[in-house]
Amino acid sequence: MATLLLFFLLAVSVVSADEDAFLGVNIGTDLSDMPSPTQVVALLKAQNIRHIRLYDADRAILLALANTGIQVTVSVPNDQLLGIGQSNATAANWIARNVIAHVPATNITAIAVGSEVLTALPNAAPVLVSALKFIQSALVASNLDHQIKVSTPHSSSIILDSFPPSQAFFNRSWDPVMVPLLKFLQSTGSYLMLNVYPYYDYMQSNGVIPLDYALFRPLPPNKEAVDANTLLHYTNVFDAVVDAAYFAMSYLNVTNVPIVVTESGWPSKGDSSEPDATLENGNTYNSNLIKHVLNNTGTPKHPGIAVSTYIYELYNEDLRPGSVSEKNWGLFNANGVPVYILHLTGAGTVLANDTTNQTFCVAKSGADPKMLQAALDWACGPGKVDCSPLLQGQPCYEPNNVVSHATYAFNAYFQQMAKSSGTCDFKGVATITTTDPSRGSCIFPGSAGKNGTVVNGTSLAPSSNSTSSGCFSLYPHGDGSFTSSVIVGILLLSAVLF
Repeated sequence: MATLLLFFLLAVSVVSADEDAFLGVNIGTDLSDMPSPTQVVALLKAQNIRHIRLYDADRAILLALANTGIQVTVSVPNDQLLGIGQSNATAANWIARNVIAHVPATNITAIAVGSEVLTALPNAAPVLVSALKFIQSALVASNLDHQIKVSTPHSSSIILDSFPPSQAFFNRSWDPVMVPLLKFLQSTGSYLMLNVYPYYDYMQSNGVIPLDYALFRPLPPNKEAVDANTLLHYTNVFDAVVDAAYFAMSYLNVTNVPIVVTESGWPSKGDSSEPDATLENGNTYNSNLIKHVLNNTGTPKHPGIAVSTYIYELYNEDLRPGSVSEKNWGLFNANGVPVYILHLTGAGTVLANDTTNQTFCVAKSGADPKMLQAALDWACGPGKVDCSPLLQGQPCYEPNNVVSHATYAFNAYFQQMAKSSGTCDFKGVATITTTDPSRGSCIFPGSAGKNGTVVNGTSLAPSSNSTSSGCFSLYPHGDGSFTSSVIVGILLLSAVLF
């Protein structure tokens, strides 16, 4: 999607029915506070992400990934494609610098040559297959071709007439590229890389595609899409696009090349022209996608054959140009706090930010006491936090000071809002921590204690409609300005397969 971004993807490298799928995540660099490579790797480990994709071959991150066992897909950026596609020596130098220098310590398992070249950089299309072959030759010369696959990601827009899937075919104008490309993938045992974005399919359908169909939500049988030629039933856009690619390959007499989805996701925020780019929809899409991939259900055309998928993306990119949605595809903010809590109960330990319950909101050290008091008043008033545990004689009354009470109220609000992005700020006097602030009988919401009910890993503190719930009221709380960054809506993600 981006041309200057570094992406981490969780990928599923499943090519047969007896293998399990993997989930992948992209990481971009257009962040106001880009995490360091060690911080990125720490987050990957904490979330049990074992497969990632880089949009380039950044040396610092490849070094940080050394000895972690995490499987890495590196990429040849589009701006280097023409040089590599015209020179075997240039390709060999790229492999020496970006692959040989890091293996075996860093577990590089695939190379993505370019990104959506046919649609994003059509002038480079004539050298695309040459670039793949030159990269492959350099791997063969280094005896790395058996452990590292070579392919190139395509936009799903190269598939025409994608529904019904059985009638889909690749844009014929690209046959001079696609035919030799597919032969190359066959001969090297590689896979077709495909970027699948049901969000854009939905947005561009002018109401023809139902939102539930795009979000993997359950549909009654009479609402499922049926391919009249095969009688296969489709319950979501993702499967239909993947099967369309399979049918398009078979139209060119290629039936043994598996598909890996190198990008998929849904934005959690958009502008007025994108009303369905919401937290709710982002969470729904990505949660359902992850479960769909991890369950190894496959597609109607290939049931039981998992579709390895990379989620776009790991971090939000607040400096990225373009629409609001372009900045909000991430699962996490730059500080490692989840944008939303995924609905993954029972899905295992992958992306387990919904089960760890180790993220809390506390008063920032050294914060202005008057600002803390104002924020405390707001949380216990308009914020509808149940502050009764802070009353005299109650378990969280002591220590009786504004820092302690504000910490309780801030965290209760943060948990009440499902740890959504922007709900632990309070005009700069609050911060995120992974240290449980509970003490003695004062159990903070989010710690799976008795003060909150844990639902899918999110602690929802009881709320009160009262504007006077026992907290101090020395300073006015204003007109609700602390909620300006709270987003309420429908969510999304990109698939992680393991």
